[in-house]
Amino acid sequence: MGFDELAAALGNHQRAFHLEVRDDYTGVPGEAEALQRFLAGETLDPAFTAQWYTLVGKATTTGTAVQRVRVVSEPHTDYVRFALSTTPGSLAAGEDIRWLPRTDAPPGLADDDWWLFDDRIVAWTVFEQDGTALPGWVASDDPAIAGHCAQLRDQLWGKAIRHNDYVT
Repeated sequence: MGFDELAAALGNHQRAFHLEVRDDYTGVPGEAEALQRFLAGETLDPAFTAQWYTLVGKATTTGTAVQRVRVVSEPHTDYVRFALSTTPGSLAAGEDIRWLPRTDAPPGLADDDWWLFDDRIVAWTVFEQDGTALPGWVASDDPAIAGHCAQLRDQLWGKAIRHNDYVT
């Protein structure tokens, strides 16, 4: 599922939950360059985040709850510090983002990122061993899989820390 497919999914569901469990996403197209600019102290090009902020804003304005839990190692990697810096824009667009220190995650939490749409459809991002994201997504509408992911979402959501409480 590319950006266009994600945009369609957000527009067609009432709840979209994203679990992120990696400490580095520089294998995702465009992320490495943005991270390097951040590390160099340069201002982030507004175009980098504008498309996401617009998408989230449109989805949340039309009634879709967009939620995310980021499971992170502490101390933070450079990428997580970068993600922390871009989070206020996502919050302003209507996304609800929470942070979960890896030490508080359930034992055996898989290292797979996924989206859960309306507790019915799960879509996973597929990564190579080196962290490179493969094009497209793998999705399932199997009720047992979606139910498992919904239970995991609820468990992680309850333990995760709201962004504004996490960064203070």
